[in-house]
Amino acid sequence: MATIKRSFYTYFYIAAAVFLLAYAYTAFRQIHSAGGWLLALFFLSLAIAFRGNNVLKGFWYSVMILAVASLAMYYPDYFKKIGGRESSFLIPYLLQVIMFGMGTELNLKDFAKVLVMPKGVIVGIICHYTIMPLVGFAVAHLFNFPAEIAAGIILIGCCPSGLASNVMCYLAKANLALSVSVTTISTLLAPVLTPLLMKLLGGNYVHIDFWAMVWDITKIVILPIIAGLVFNYLVRGRVKWLDKAMPAFSMTGIALVLVVIISAGRDSLLKIGGLLIAATFIHNMTGYFLGYWSSRLLRFPEKDCRTIALEVGMQNAGLASALAKGMGKIATVGLASVIFGTMMNVTGSSLATWWHNRPPEEEEETNKDPGLLANTIKSKSALH
Repeated sequence: MATIKRSFYTYFYIAAAVFLLAYAYTAFRQIHSAGGWLLALFFLSLAIAFRGNNVLKGFWYSVMILAVASLAMYYPDYFKKIGGRESSFLIPYLLQVIMFGMGTELNLKDFAKVLVMPKGVIVGIICHYTIMPLVGFAVAHLFNFPAEIAAGIILIGCCPSGLASNVMCYLAKANLALSVSVTTISTLLAPVLTPLLMKLLGGNYVHIDFWAMVWDITKIVILPIIAGLVFNYLVRGRVKWLDKAMPAFSMTGIALVLVVIISAGRDSLLKIGGLLIAATFIHNMTGYFLGYWSSRLLRFPEKDCRTIALEVGMQNAGLASALAKGMGKIATVGLASVIFGTMMNVTGSSLATWWHNRPPEEEEETNKDPGLLANTIKSKSALH
């Protein structure tokens, strides 16, 4: 059976190689009408092949995102409008579904863990809401981007932790309970801290309506999470198909948000895409580095240092996209969130895999919470 399984995935490696060669041919001959499909099929085949490899399977969703991005870059007109309306109207609704999914994976016991490890949570949140906004501001200034592109980099830095950080912490053998606590609390603080930081750091680049942003975050993040918590207590476990469908809804929602933003901002991406990729890479990696070494200087255990590094470096790119949509600047302010969201999944997976093969010396009692592990493993399928 194992041999048959390996053979099945081997066929997709072969298919990926064939599609890549075909894409190279069409690119050389400048047959762009077919190039996008071939590139997307290459990434799709590679993603399926990765699912059969224990080392690479953590990257399959990131590769799938590249397949989706390929279609949006080559054929943006297919995704710009739906039924005569700009497709960007979907972004807040898609993010609400994703946040609802987060709420269904939480329970009141997760909040109680904050009382058990207050120092780690406080340091994690302070590092997150100081390092990433300030680094984003510095990077935007360093690269001298146009005002709205620079504002997008600052915006992604001002957002709360990304949901993917919980999965990465699990893979990295870090402190999973601390990760869930930092993600949850940073998200609940976002309606105040994100608009405040954006006003202070990004106000010179674009106009920031503080209270409008507060309300946008509340209705996009807080209310769906509360609804998800209620769902968790009243319905979860009673409707089996819906429990299994929630991760798929989240995964699809993230992909659709990226498609909408990429198609809307394709022209800007072609002009400054390379520089923006470099800027977001520096932003992302600096977050990991400073988050880790800040914790080391405070003499945290190794598993907590790993957790804070991932919590600092990984942002809620979907929220940044929705806020850019609320500002009416999805094609400019929203670009950084697309690149950052894709990149952090690749870098986060790589860092988590590297740490996974180097277990911390300390005993990981926190990570042995069966309920918490069960919830994380369920959400894992939405990102990996």
